[in-house]
Amino acid sequence: MTKSELVAQLASRFPQLVLKDADFAVKTMLDAMSEALANGHRIEIRGFGSFGLNRRPSRVGRNPKSGEKVLVPEKFVPHFKPGKELRERVDGRAGEPLKASDDDDDDL
Repeated sequence: MTKSELVAQLASRFPQLVLKDADFAVKTMLDAMSEALANGHRIEIRGFGSFGLNRRPSRVGRNPKSGEKVLVPEKFVPHFKPGKELRERVDGRAGEPLKASDDDDDDL
């Protein structure tokens, strides 16, 4: 599902939302989540999962063309850990399994 598909589904599920407002809501939420992660915070959404940062330590790598050693600095990468309810729903054990069709409105 792309961001534009999410916006369209949100607007169709809530008739009081026009497409522009749904787009603004999704962008605002994603911006807030991105900013929180950029500031080193963890995001937890109960029943869905959590977003956090994993530290990748610095290491010595190799330039594949020349073979010379290169110092690769440490970095932090975003990481998503699905919650138990999401894992079970995707696995099909909790209630109805997820449908693969595009007209499924229950997967928000």
